[in-house]
Parts: sequence; C-alpha cells; structure tokens
Amino acid sequence: MIRLFALIIMVIPGIIAAIGIKLMRDMLFGILQAPFPYLWIQFLIGFIFFLGGLGFIAGFVFYRDRKRNKVQKRFVKKSK
Repeated sequence: MIRLFALIIMVIPGIIAAIGIKLMRDMLFGILQAPFPYLWIQFLIGFIFFLGGLGFIAGFVFYRDRKRNKVQKRFVKKSK
C-alpha cells in the first residue's frame, strides 16, 4: 500500500510537467487554450508547471539517494 502511495505521489507531478510541456508546445504552434487570454501567459504557466513537476521529481530522487548514500561526498548530510 505504501508503494502505491509513492507511485501516486510521483505520477501526479509527472502529469503536471507533461501538461506544462503541452502548453508550451501549443504556444509555439499558436494554439491558444481556453483559460488563457494571451499566448505568452499560456507559455509562462506551462513553464511554471514544467519546472514545478520536474523540480519535485528531482528533489524526491535526490532525497532518496541521499538517504541511501548514493550521492557525491559534497551532497552527503553532515551528522552532528
């Protein structure tokens, strides 16, 4: 059950990042989606979605690797 929750936690940011890529792509082809009045706003929101989803996934992987001591020495947490 815990693995299912972890999968859901990883899939949701992935979907958000994919939506961001789609919004940016649509802007480049001049396709305006319904809730956005201008193309540049659509691109900006898509870029924020993409960075947010990618950042969450990268942070999750980094945290997991840090826990398992699979990162470079400069990223290892110093214990007190």
